[in-house]
Amino acid sequence: MKCPYCGYMEDKVIDSRPTEENTSIRRRRECAKCLKRFTTYEKVESVPLMVVKKDKTRQIFDRQKLLNGLLRACEKRPVSIEELESLVDSIELQILNSLKREITTQEIGEMVMAKLKDLDEVAYVRFASVYRQFRDINTFMEELRKLLNEK
Repeated sequence: MKCPYCGYMEDKVIDSRPTEENTSIRRRRECAKCLKRFTTYEKVESVPLMVVKKDKTRQIFDRQKLLNGLLRACEKRPVSIEELESLVDSIELQILNSLKREITTQEIGEMVMAKLKDLDEVAYVRFASVYRQFRDINTFMEELRKLLNEK
């Protein structure tokens, strides 16, 4: 850290504590050359996660949109809102841990389908019918056959 008084590049941290909002850390520092004290604040840099849609447009990841899609797929199914929120949490964490700054809707859809298949097979088929855009009954039956063969 560069001293704001003399420009020297070495200092020592005298005190560290979180701010009242717990959004950053306040550090009290002392310059190793001029011995003057100054305060710095450290804050986590947040870069928004962008979703690349099929038409190549980009928008900020919205966990609520993902949850709404899952709620539609699980309508009238024995799946609790807590289970769906947990599923969304795990997908969001998986995306953030990938360290990618952009992710396609296709990648998100595949993650959802992999987790939804274990949670509720009917909801999985409903989600797949919208996500994979089944054109006719044959593609729908093909997906059902895959599901049955995995059992």
